[in-house]
Formats: sequence, structure tokens, C-alpha cells
Amino acid sequence: MAKKDEITVKDVSIRTMKVNGADYICITDIARQKNEIDPNGVIANWMRSRNTIEYLGLWETLHNTIFNPLEFEGFRKEAGLNAFTLSPMRWIDGVQQGERLVKLNQIAIQQMRVLNGDEGRKLLK
Repeated sequence: MAKKDEITVKDVSIRTMKVNGADYICITDIARQKNEIDPNGVIANWMRSRNTIEYLGLWETLHNTIFNPLEFEGFRKEAGLNAFTLSPMRWIDGVQQGERLVKLNQIAIQQMRVLNGDEGRKLLK
């Protein structure tokens, strides 16, 4: 069963969820701060950036034993082009990242707590 919670970072509420001991964070809540009407567009633009693709590829290379470098090379070559699009599901299917996404989410939650200055404390809205 999923346990839902919320953290506050710089006066912004971000939903979190714990499933089978793994923490997940809602990147849509983060993106909504940039564009309240179309947060999915913010995520899509972020995911098609060459810098993002390079970061994800490096992270997968270091932490994912089943990483598919051939599929990644296709993403890397297309990144930044006007016609290139990448969704979270396409990335997951393409590089077989599985449990590594869980660790990336945990890192994101920890970083947000550090930015907020309250590593161990949860703030309520």
C-alpha cells in the first residue's frame, strides 16, 4: 500500500509517496511552479535537453547494471533537436532503468530537504 505525504520546499508543497519502502516525488508539482497551466510541457522540455540526457546517461552508466548504452546513444544523438521528444516512459522503456528510478527519486527528495534547510523535519502546509 502506498503512503502519501507532502514536503514543503521554499513555501511550495510537493507531494511524495512511499511504495514498498521506496520514496517517490511528484515532479509535476515542481514543474507546476514554472508553468501552472502546463506542467507537463515543462517536464517534456526538460527531458529533451541535451544536458538532461547527458546527466541521465551518466547516472545510468554509474548506477544501472542493465543500462542499455545503444538505446541511450540514440537519445543522445537526437537530444536538443527541435523534432526530439522524450517522455519519462520512453526513457524507462529505452534504457531499462527499473529500480534506479527509485534511487533517483530518493536523491531528489533529499536534495529538496537540504535546499529547504530542514533535512530531518517535515513541514505541513
